[in-house]
Amino acid sequence: MTPNRHNGTDDDAVLDAARECVLAVGVRRTTLTDVARRAGVSRMTLYRRWPDVRTVVGDLMTREWIAVALGAAPAPDPARPARERLVEGLVAGVRAFRAHPLFRKILDVDPELLLPYVLDRRGASQDTLLEFLADALREGHADGSVRRDHPVRQARAVLLVAQSFTLSLRTMTDDADSDLHAEAFLGELRHILERTLAP
Repeated sequence: MTPNRHNGTDDDAVLDAARECVLAVGVRRTTLTDVARRAGVSRMTLYRRWPDVRTVVGDLMTREWIAVALGAAPAPDPARPARERLVEGLVAGVRAFRAHPLFRKILDVDPELLLPYVLDRRGASQDTLLEFLADALREGHADGSVRRDHPVRQARAVLLVAQSFTLSLRTMTDDADSDLHAEAFLGELRHILERTLAP
């Protein structure tokens, strides 16, 4: 795979370094100097590309979240209804996010980083996921497995549901057997999505 380069900087190497730093000490204790050292580049090289740690972490989250979501999507299979594949991918995506080490670290140590994307504005990863969802919903409209409605609005509603389970599920599970309870709630998510999307 060709590295993602910007003015001679291997972005993925820098984002990998940022990921290691955040996993080790959290976002607030990570500096651009730390990231530069781990990436093997000068601090000034990073400053030309990213003005501060938060912008590096923003790009890191975009890369990681899109990879998690798309990695959870089932392989294309015209023999299966689009709704079945979409619901399966969404439930698997919520499960994958909850297990993702970077997501868990940010949720545990720096949850305020996620608040703007919940309360104020959409991020790049959310826009990418909305495009993916709208396309999947259009497939469902075409094969008759998804209730016909405005696909963009439907995609936004579906993402709101999935986000709430991703971000808030642990507030609804008990400490004892939390994994077992989480799986039961993911069953509820599957049911909600099926009923919402069924014609």
